[in-house]
Amino acid sequence: MRYKTLRHFLLYSASSLSLFAVVSPLQSGVAYAENAQLPKKTSVKYSAVSARKSEKKTLLHVADQQETRSTSPENVVVTGSMLRSSNNSNANPVQIITAKDIQRTSATTLSDYLQRLPSMGSGGSYNSTTNGGGGIACPDIRNLGASRVLVLVDGKRQVQNGGSGSSCVDLNMIPVSMVQSVEILKDGGSELYGADAVSGVINIKLKHNLTTGNITVKGGITQYGDQRTGMISGIKGFNFDHDRGNITIGGQYLSQGPVMQRDRDWAYNPQINNPAPGGSVVYGSGITPTTTALVGGKQLKPDGNGGFSPLTASDRYNYGPEGTLSQYIQSSTLTGDAHYEINKHLNLYANVRYTHKSSQAQLSAQPLTGSVGVNSLPAAFVLPAGNPYNVWGQDVGLYKRTVEFGPRSYDSANDSYQVIAGGNGTIVGNWQYDASMSYGMTQNTLRTQGLVNYANILQELGVSQNGSSIAYDPSVCTSQAGCTLFDPFQTWPKSAVDYARHTEIDHSTYQLRDFNLRINNNDVVKLPYKGGGPIGIALGMEHHSEQLSYHADPEVQAGNVAGSYTSSTGGGFNATEVYLEGKVPLLHNVAFAKDLTIDGQGRWSRYNTFGDTENWKVSINWAPVQDIRFRATLGTSFRQPSVYSLYGGQAVGFPAAIDPCTRPDYYGAAAATVVANCMKAGAVPGKVTQAYSNQLPSLQGGNPKLGPEVGRTYTFGTVITPRWTPGLSLSVEYWHTTLKNTIGSVGTQYIVDQCYTGASPGYCANISPRDSNGQITMVNATTQNLGQMTTNGIDFDLDYRVRLTRTDVLTLSNNLQGLVGYNVQPYAGSSFRNGTGRLYYTGGGAYAGAGVGHPRITDYATATWTHKAFSLTYMMNYTSGMRLNNGSVDLTHSSAGSWNVPGIFTHDVTLGYRLKDWNFTAGVNNLLDKKPPFIPDGVINTDLAMYSQNAIGRYAFLQAGMDF
Repeated sequence: MRYKTLRHFLLYSASSLSLFAVVSPLQSGVAYAENAQLPKKTSVKYSAVSARKSEKKTLLHVADQQETRSTSPENVVVTGSMLRSSNNSNANPVQIITAKDIQRTSATTLSDYLQRLPSMGSGGSYNSTTNGGGGIACPDIRNLGASRVLVLVDGKRQVQNGGSGSSCVDLNMIPVSMVQSVEILKDGGSELYGADAVSGVINIKLKHNLTTGNITVKGGITQYGDQRTGMISGIKGFNFDHDRGNITIGGQYLSQGPVMQRDRDWAYNPQINNPAPGGSVVYGSGITPTTTALVGGKQLKPDGNGGFSPLTASDRYNYGPEGTLSQYIQSSTLTGDAHYEINKHLNLYANVRYTHKSSQAQLSAQPLTGSVGVNSLPAAFVLPAGNPYNVWGQDVGLYKRTVEFGPRSYDSANDSYQVIAGGNGTIVGNWQYDASMSYGMTQNTLRTQGLVNYANILQELGVSQNGSSIAYDPSVCTSQAGCTLFDPFQTWPKSAVDYARHTEIDHSTYQLRDFNLRINNNDVVKLPYKGGGPIGIALGMEHHSEQLSYHADPEVQAGNVAGSYTSSTGGGFNATEVYLEGKVPLLHNVAFAKDLTIDGQGRWSRYNTFGDTENWKVSINWAPVQDIRFRATLGTSFRQPSVYSLYGGQAVGFPAAIDPCTRPDYYGAAAATVVANCMKAGAVPGKVTQAYSNQLPSLQGGNPKLGPEVGRTYTFGTVITPRWTPGLSLSVEYWHTTLKNTIGSVGTQYIVDQCYTGASPGYCANISPRDSNGQITMVNATTQNLGQMTTNGIDFDLDYRVRLTRTDVLTLSNNLQGLVGYNVQPYAGSSFRNGTGRLYYTGGGAYAGAGVGHPRITDYATATWTHKAFSLTYMMNYTSGMRLNNGSVDLTHSSAGSWNVPGIFTHDVTLGYRLKDWNFTAGVNNLLDKKPPFIPDGVINTDLAMYSQNAIGRYAFLQAGMDF
């Protein structure tokens, strides 16, 4: 009863739930649910003092306590260890984001917020990924790739969301209004959490065990009238049976976006080339809404008088206005959480989360150039000799932008749910346990409208195919109901369009089953000498399995749809694992050792796909005095190939890449070799126009012969908390990661450049023969085990809180990442390529997608001034300038008109006010409406992953919440 009274008193005094973030019995980080208890020697003492003072002083005092709780000696479980430790004394580099940090921004999804952080790379998938993103937001730590990040919720594995070629724990599925905190472990975690935790772990802690409620509404809009956002959320909890049990339920609805490319001047008309100084800039695509014939190396269009004339630069098609810069997302989430304490030995708990999410993105009308090369249909879109509209008496190739079919619309609908049930408590003495079972499933329906059934179009042109030869035969159409013979050089009739129109519908299902048993004791035995501390031990086992099934559209799988191919697939794996952790406080509160602790972790795993593996990690934490602490970690990492990497069906994508035969002069000393290889391949330089502007069809997909990748990470640094400057915390951390046998795909640009320049002729085998129009029909870029990757850098973090007056508090925070090196070996035995300070805008370099940037400096700084019930927060993001790289070489001022991007600052402000139980927030993102830098990617003129906040523009939002 005393505990209940004290808790209610603190809730009233602080008017906040944040004080209980570390004592919720179901929010125990990544270890097990601790017995609910107040932090010793902190909360009880402060509340007792507060009870003897006025209400005004009470509020101020508890506010002080809340702001400084991160430096108080509370025992909590922090990601990176299964054992409790004092805050600010963890050897692992863990960044903690609170709910208040998120609420100060405009973020309505975790993806929106995490993109602000310097440690988050641009190699993931975000809400601005509109071409192939599928509405999935996949985080990326230190640009090591989204597949190397393990995302947990309350320390438990989560079911992934799978699209047509990749999967991850979709951050758009996590209701941001129900997030209590986020912990980011940035030095790997395979030794404690298993595969996927190569670059680190993101542990999302949700709100649990509440006895109050909250309703919040939030809305925002840009100065351009788009990116309309609306969110409403509610959460309520209550105790029962004399506080032995609790039920907490919550819900959230979100609608966000879209932003169209036509509504941003800088993106309206894409520039498709990057000429050297003095060269001509080209915009748009040579594939126009008017059907073009390729005859004798010339592109001819109808002249309106029954004849044909050459296609000119003024005829080029601007495909930009129909594209989306930020996709439309709509999601609804329901969560339920309950626990009931039978006795100290058994506390039963369960939680469930269900999310329905839909997304929509759009591209311009489909360019029709022929088959993607995975079937027997003509690789080039051919009008056969004998067709009454063919005036040349020979087979001729055609190009056509199929505007009659409308824009390509990519819609996804996802249903995801996960149920976790288990029990925890005391075994005997200080031994605690947590046993749980999880089951999750995600079902996706992916729909693409505006596609062209290429096989049906050929019928309507009377194309009869016999092996590799074609002829004109009108009966192939007249024998089919609905088929219409038509003149391809005039506006295509509706009946012909309806016969060839196709909507692709694909389905996928992803399932997770996970059993987890965790046992720990933070005080097994005390070291038998002065200054020795209690040894802590944690151990456990986990068995989990993941299964994927993907059912492709039958017409797409048959290769009948222009520009599209995906095969059905299915597969899975299971793993049985055991782990052990030991923490030994060698010295405590003695001369030259305020604290000296070592920690060791190990994990043995058996996968049914390839066998056994072991991973380990050791760390040391030494504080010679109270004011400074030195720490270091060394550990191994391991990544089991995902089910998509192993069993993912092959699909045709269109990554940014340029055909070398369209620009041989670009290659300098290798230009003559490029010309010779182009002629040999049937492409005459100067007469080849790339069908897909700055894109090449590439076959991507899984490889069941993949092996795991392994790595090693070490960190060392210092944390300074000087007593003579209360409220100040400084930390500097050096980190270094090496990966071997990396899983990925070689970039398309790299493949074609290595082939045509003669640098690596073996890559020519990855390029399919060109069609009769000289176009590259396919580049094989399927997943494989490649070479190595190393990256290293320095993190600098600062937190400072100072009371200016009795009613004024200033809080400063700065998070900076300095990249020292980022080097990639494309394949075993090859030389390393330096990506430090470079932005790969085409083909992604040796491997990885386009639009991956490695700035040397990224920084996120905040300053909050609090005056009584008011607060004002200023936020600043900085990304340093980078050298542009086309996927093979760095650009220079003499080789390209645009060869680098400048550093860019972005500024946000937020104003908050609290009135009794009401909280009001208003803010502006990108206050100065800073535009993203120009990048000649040939699609949107910038890099959305790097500069999404700038691409959206100035954005204003309002939020109101009520506690009850």
